[in-house]
Amino acid sequence: MINNLPVSSCCSVSRNNADLPAEPAPEANRAQPTAAQAGMILLPGGTFRMGTDTADGFPADGEGPSREVTVAPFHLSPHAVTNAEFARFVEATGYVTEAEKFEWSYVFHLFVSESNLPKVRGTPAQTPWWLGVEGSYWSQPEGPDSNIDDRLDHPVVHVSWNDALAYCEWAGVRLPTEAEWEFAARGGLEGKTYPWGDLLKPDGVHRCNIWQGKFPAKNNASDGYVGTAPVAAYEPNGYGLYNMAGNVWEWCADWFAPDYHRTTPRDNPVYRTPTGVRSMRGGSYLCHRSYCNRYRVAARSKNTPDSSSGNTGFRVAADA
Repeated sequence: MINNLPVSSCCSVSRNNADLPAEPAPEANRAQPTAAQAGMILLPGGTFRMGTDTADGFPADGEGPSREVTVAPFHLSPHAVTNAEFARFVEATGYVTEAEKFEWSYVFHLFVSESNLPKVRGTPAQTPWWLGVEGSYWSQPEGPDSNIDDRLDHPVVHVSWNDALAYCEWAGVRLPTEAEWEFAARGGLEGKTYPWGDLLKPDGVHRCNIWQGKFPAKNNASDGYVGTAPVAAYEPNGYGLYNMAGNVWEWCADWFAPDYHRTTPRDNPVYRTPTGVRSMRGGSYLCHRSYCNRYRVAARSKNTPDSSSGNTGFRVAADA
């Protein structure tokens, strides 16, 4: 615990944390998948050093021991799935997200308007900056009086792991494994802290969308954004991939386990044993070195597959 903040749950939050409705409303009818994802980047695969042994890492998260891992060539989206892309999926299929079925999702407290305060159903005791807001979901990210009209090129949020999987099945793609995600995030660099190197702000230039200020009360937005940024904001890494650090957490295919690096194989590793929580990578606009510091390429986090929040999205992959 740093500054009285629990480092394990500062910028991700689970439905299991709150005394809120446990079961979603009945599922709406869905159409069959009809489209495929385009514009993906072919990554060469290869052997790289995954994980970290540095003091910046969180041992409880299983960020190490670092080791050499090999991944096969694969395709990866250059950016997270956008609101516009997810809207096309919903329009084509009639899909209803889990946030809509549960009839609420987690919104960061600074984004909840006065008119939406009566919609707050509760908040987790350990992370009171998250509010369970009735009527918040992907196209109403802050509740019923919000919309995404000016954020169509921002990453879709309030999507659970299950929602991301449904999108992938429709689009003929899949979620990346943790190993693929980290290989991609490193952009061809060996052993670096961030997708661009070891300095957070090389030459004083912001390279990612993270918290700037005193969490959780004040974000001075010196990096340009208080909440999400457009998916192509900032410079891409060496593989042409955007926002592999910060902006939104990205779901991965693996189940999450602290012993990931000790138990998975070195060739195309995937943690397949169910643990109740799925892996997430990349950090979000709420991360800050003082308490979270999980926007490093080796950092890992987790959440239950039905959880959703205003800082969690996904990008897609495909076999080469």
